Order: sequence, then C-alpha cells, then structure tokens
Amino acid sequence: MGSYRSRLDIIADILHVVSEGGAKKTQIMYQANLSYKLLTKYLAEVVEARLVRLQCEERIYVITSKGIEFLEKYKKYSRHNKHLEKKLNDLQNHRKVLEELCSNG
Repeated sequence: MGSYRSRLDIIADILHVVSEGGAKKTQIMYQANLSYKLLTKYLAEVVEARLVRLQCEERIYVITSKGIEFLEKYKKYSRHNKHLEKKLNDLQNHRKVLEELCSNG
C-alpha cells in the first residue's frame, strides 16, 4: 500500500526544499517528489499564500517568514498527528482483542 500525502504534507515538503537556501523548479520537483503538474499547482498556491516568493533574477524560490512560521507549526502538528494515530491504532487493536474474546472460537 502506497503512502498518501495530504495537501499540508506536500506544502511542507516544498517549503522544506526551498528553506535550504532557495531552489529552482526542477530541484523542488525532484526533492519534494512531485510530478510537474502537481508542482505547478502547489507552487502557485504557496506563492499566492506568500509562503514562498520567486526571486526573478535567479529564478529561484525562497521561503518567506510566513513560510518559516508554517513549517514550525506543521512540525508540531505532524508530531501530534503521529501520536494520535498511534493511540488510535492501539485502541483499535484493544477492541479487536475484546471482539475476539467475545466470539465463539
């Protein structure tokens, strides 16, 4: 089963790539593991949201202070989300054990 990335995960991946001193489109596409179509869509979105900006003379995308703030909040969100997913998984496993104990086995 493949791993699905949410919109926020993709945006965070793009911001992470450009946070390391800026990046060109191709570099973002490969390092964030995006097709050209998705890259174009998400780059337009993050530029419009002012999370990154294009430095025209060098044709590189760089992160803005708002983008840095997003990444910091995303890291916190991601940690909490993973913790909750683990808790939910544990809870589902406990329920499965209880269901098995109630069955005619």
